[in-house]
Amino acid sequence: MTEALYEACRNGPNEPLLNWVADARARTIGLVDDLTDKQLRVEKLDIVNPLDWEIGHTAHFAELFVLRATQDRPPRLANADALFDSIAIEHAVRWDLPLPDRSRLYHYLHEVRDDLLEFISSAETSGLGAEARYRCLLAVFHEDMHTEAFTYTRQTMGYPPPELESVADRPAQDAGPFPGDTAVPGGRVRLGAERDAGFVLDNEAWAHDVTVKPFRIALAAVTQAEFAQFVEDGGYENRRHWSDEGWAWRESTRATAPLYWRRDAAGGWERRDFDHWLPLEPHRAMLHVCWYEADAFSRYQNRRLPTELEWEVAAAAEPAADGRGLAQTKRPYPWGAAPPSSERVNMDWTAMGALDVGALPDGASAFGCRQMLGNVWEWTADTFAPYPSFEPGPYREYSAPLFGSTKVLRGGAWPTRSRLIRNTWRNYYEPHRRDVWAGLRTCAL
Repeated sequence: MTEALYEACRNGPNEPLLNWVADARARTIGLVDDLTDKQLRVEKLDIVNPLDWEIGHTAHFAELFVLRATQDRPPRLANADALFDSIAIEHAVRWDLPLPDRSRLYHYLHEVRDDLLEFISSAETSGLGAEARYRCLLAVFHEDMHTEAFTYTRQTMGYPPPELESVADRPAQDAGPFPGDTAVPGGRVRLGAERDAGFVLDNEAWAHDVTVKPFRIALAAVTQAEFAQFVEDGGYENRRHWSDEGWAWRESTRATAPLYWRRDAAGGWERRDFDHWLPLEPHRAMLHVCWYEADAFSRYQNRRLPTELEWEVAAAAEPAADGRGLAQTKRPYPWGAAPPSSERVNMDWTAMGALDVGALPDGASAFGCRQMLGNVWEWTADTFAPYPSFEPGPYREYSAPLFGSTKVLRGGAWPTRSRLIRNTWRNYYEPHRRDVWAGLRTCAL
């Protein structure tokens, strides 16, 4: 399995990889550099890491999985494994470790970055081998996942929004709603990543034949106005909308509204966006709901969450040429094969927040669904589970320990890196997590 993952991304130029390594590290620094040392420590919570530990962990991961794995070189920090190994170090202990000060921590980050750049550059004439290329990409994408986590940590802690020099002019956010469903025919499809797809993670491997029944899925994600109606109608207090586990969560948390919402002086709603409060934008995609809330809202509307299969079909499949059933082709992105761009997706912090659900028509899928990549992660109905041919990849703890205890999200959000995402990407969180950039899209019963 691991060798097959390596072979899938054997070919490719080194220049983008060099740029990505430098860019990922620059984004890491850019997301924490304005914070004080005290802010880097953050309050001890189950849902976040201390930021100084987390940025050191990104460098340690790259050093461990690329440089030390392929060259058997010693770590730049003698005690790096004891400080930054996320597998060996329990979450609660990370606040108590004798971490380097900020200056030494940044020096470590820059040393590992430079070592990676040198390693990749030295292979310009001979080319990177399949394993080395995979590991380099894994290190970049791992750091990309953490930079998204840095962003939700800033939101969780009520810190100011990040000021990123590389973020260009922000797109118009006011595009209105996009109501209605689209009909997706049933048929035989391939779920997961094909073996020639390039870099994929172990939980995407490999594509296998499945049958999907016809279904109807919303053209857009649920809006804040739609979710506010659920709240106003007593959705949090009405037991019949909730599963048994969901109601137990609601009772234990005493939740009466979404996280980061509060009443304004006129009796309406406003939401906290990092360190300031804004009037609720009615047509923006709903954010910061856990799986239990997403499931309850779907039941309130007499609808349901899509299965993971249905989500991928709506994003990647095409109707058959004769109008009956599904074509055998599968798109890497909802709009086709062209790489993501700001005209198609809201990612890479470009808008510094979610857009109205009617925005970005150029990014629609073959069935007309908008924003299936970017804007907000979308909960699916399914528990995270392995595909039939699953075997752990080189990062053995990435997927397997979370099977059975987490729910699948698809699509990416506004601070997700566009180089990371594709239609087969599978994200996963515990069903009670509502600090992440997650919303939902529903299906007809």
